[in-house]
Amino acid sequence: MKIVAGLGNPGQKYANTRHNAGFMVVDALARSMGITVGVKMCQALTGTGKIGTVDVLLAKPQTYMNLSGRSVAALLQRYGLTPEDLVVVYDDLDLPPGRIRVRPRGGSAGHRGVQSIIDALGSSDFPRVRVGIGRPDGPAADPVDFVLAPLCGESAEQLAKAVELAALAVRCLLTDGVERAMNEYNRR
Repeated sequence: MKIVAGLGNPGQKYANTRHNAGFMVVDALARSMGITVGVKMCQALTGTGKIGTVDVLLAKPQTYMNLSGRSVAALLQRYGLTPEDLVVVYDDLDLPPGRIRVRPRGGSAGHRGVQSIIDALGSSDFPRVRVGIGRPDGPAADPVDFVLAPLCGESAEQLAKAVELAALAVRCLLTDGVERAMNEYNRR
């Protein structure tokens, strides 16, 4: 089994924000798989299905972004899985809007949700799919306000396209491996 954890913040207040890109990708995967992500387990909303021949647990941690590691570590422990059985999907300020990047492992690059997972697992050896949201304009612009602001117009369209692309990349990663997903989706 593989776990796909999309990072975000619970609640309607955050539903349509850049910081919930991970949740959006999990929802896109769930729609394509015909499953519902609604079973509460290990402080996450979850749903199970198959991508190709791979059994998959889709998860949206409900601990708020900065504490995502609690939920993700508990899910891995519950299923007896290792960090290599995990795919984390999250927003990335350092990627242009609409771009995605697949990586086999790495640091957090300042993303607190990812750092929480690294801390909880004691490892950064898990694949990840980063969804580009870009940075706010101007040196005085606050990244926190930017990632939590509601989306509209062109920003919403760019993120929607990136979410669909990221969902395809996750499917490829699970069925064909991380190298193939990187070769296929990091160029777009």
